[in-house]
Amino acid sequence: MIAPGPADRAAPALPKGARRTTPSPETLAALGPDRLIALILGETGRNPAFKKLVSAALASLQGPEAVAAIVDRRLTALEGAQGYIDWQKRRTFAADLNTTVTVILNELRPLDPGAALDRLRRFLDGADAVLNRVDDSTGAVQGVFDRAAAAFVEIAGSLPPEDAAGLAARLVEPFAADPFGPLGTVLGDLIPALPAPALAEIDDRLAAAEAAMPKGGDPRREATHHRQAARIQILRLRQAIADRRGDPDAFVALEQAVLPGRENRVAIARRLLDSGRAAEALDWIRRMQDPGMRIATRADLIAGFDLRGPERERQALEIEILDALGRGDEAQALRWGRFERELDAPMLRTFLAKLPDFEDEEALRRALDHAEAFPQPHRALSFLASWPDLRRAAALVVARPETWQGDQYAVLAPVAEALAQDHPRAATILYRRLLDSILETGRSAAYPHGARYLADLDALAEGLAAGDVTPDPQAYRAALRQAHGRKHAFWNLVRD
Repeated sequence: MIAPGPADRAAPALPKGARRTTPSPETLAALGPDRLIALILGETGRNPAFKKLVSAALASLQGPEAVAAIVDRRLTALEGAQGYIDWQKRRTFAADLNTTVTVILNELRPLDPGAALDRLRRFLDGADAVLNRVDDSTGAVQGVFDRAAAAFVEIAGSLPPEDAAGLAARLVEPFAADPFGPLGTVLGDLIPALPAPALAEIDDRLAAAEAAMPKGGDPRREATHHRQAARIQILRLRQAIADRRGDPDAFVALEQAVLPGRENRVAIARRLLDSGRAAEALDWIRRMQDPGMRIATRADLIAGFDLRGPERERQALEIEILDALGRGDEAQALRWGRFERELDAPMLRTFLAKLPDFEDEEALRRALDHAEAFPQPHRALSFLASWPDLRRAAALVVARPETWQGDQYAVLAPVAEALAQDHPRAATILYRRLLDSILETGRSAAYPHGARYLADLDALAEGLAAGDVTPDPQAYRAALRQAHGRKHAFWNLVRD
């Protein structure tokens, strides 16, 4: 009797309802080993990165030395390469780098975590050389090094505390030599996982490295600026160690060394307060100092940097300190003052919550009166609508119909929506201001919003009494047609 061949074997049955063309353990098992081997071999011929992954997986059957040898050959090639990699080759190059990291993590780490750490360290050591010879405008190559750094920290953090401490100590010298390199991030991220005795040793080494750095120099020279920036990086890392050790005095001393005369008062006061030293914290938070130049970073701009933010943070901590000292009346006075100047809603809520029973209602009425009369009407409207006191917000809109500026859509649009149900007259005024601004300035990108505002106005018209708004809804739409009838891109979006 002839044994059945591969083609004659029945494929394993798939689970009921499974999609037969979606790769999964069940569907791939149904292909059988011979078919899978053929697919893998075919892909290794087409995809160099996949071929390296398969080769590393096969090498893992021989032990960690075989996998390490594959990684070492690639690292040696990277260290010796000098050619420039333009944007056309960047994607392939980044994929190759990522494959190297994947081999270290998936094949070498399970066999020998120490060997994996050594290769990741070597890979990170070459980051600057690689990045200097590649067009990395998309950040793809940097992303590979970030992945390697995160993996290094994860593996090191899983080591026994003594081993992790020894590894961190060996990173101090290369970090001090290049505080802006990837090892700076790695060492900083390792600190929370290190035992206290190791922190003292690392801090001593960092202090010695900082003390050995040349002092002075021509402030106009770039080398002097770079050296000073490197020194600050070392001091900031030492501050992280001081925090980890619960040593506010060391943090303060290092802050004074970083920015003498312009220390971060909030950072210092917070640590003193958390250490139970509220009186010292109050002294620091109230110190006058030259704020110096504030440089807005790209992240600040994306987040919408608020120039009032630092002072708000400082005063909020001052109030917290006063409460800790039992000086509640002073804290309340600061809360009310902050509300009066900025219409700070969280500050007002805390102020009201700390008042004795039956005093909060009168204080709230006084606060809302103040908000309604605030000299910046858009901020007043935003406050009243979000508090919320929609009755007062609507009254403010109706009392000053010509005040509202349509380009303040971040304020007017949500307020109009909030007022639409119970205060159609006020909502109509705001929607008209928004729509007029869009059409008068010809902001075509906002035409879909404008069409929606016109639809909202049509819906609101049913709830308006005669004379509520001028012109009336029909006359307003006719005036829009008269003034902006040629804006076909807008009218094509309008449902008549």
